[in-house]
Amino acid sequence: MINNISGVILAGGANKRFNGITKAKIVIDGKTIISRIIETIGDIFDDIIIVTNTPDEFKEFNSCKIIRDHFMNKGPLGGIHSAMKISAREALFVVAGDMPLLDRSIIIKQLDYYNNNKCDILIPLIGNFIEPLHGIYKNTMIGLLEDYLTADNNYALREFFKKADVHYLQIEESEKNKKAFTNINSPDDIPRIAKLLGIE
Repeated sequence: MINNISGVILAGGANKRFNGITKAKIVIDGKTIISRIIETIGDIFDDIIIVTNTPDEFKEFNSCKIIRDHFMNKGPLGGIHSAMKISAREALFVVAGDMPLLDRSIIIKQLDYYNNNKCDILIPLIGNFIEPLHGIYKNTMIGLLEDYLTADNNYALREFFKKADVHYLQIEESEKNKKAFTNINSPDDIPRIAKLLGIE
């Protein structure tokens, strides 16, 4: 178990393409996406935080801390800030709540890099693409982040990165690794996810 980092699942978002259904609660082969995420990270982190503005949807996950956004309508940065406020750990491993195919070995590789190369933010880089919602964020940034969220800024993660010491961890661009970063953007993605899970 990693005890210096909290695992954080961002389970918010407008979910407009799903008619308001929370993506983390989509069921694929009998399991919700968030259940799959927790199965993957539950034996890595002893502190797991779910950030959602619909906490009643997640009340069955009573081993996790369930919190709301402190700053509303600020996107993922708002969720990261809320988790920083409640976490007593050094950093957060933050993952989007619509990623059902996480790979434990990639997460462990990120944690090992972070613990040996201290930085504010650690983001995986696969090919030419970064994955900000599969990243590690140091909690000492909470003051900087709070100032950023209370000012008139572009709240995209990549814009905030310009304010921090960001490291990028190169991940081999294999089919196995690309699969781990798959997320669901629309209902049309569900059959593709099922196929990747090996479900006919």
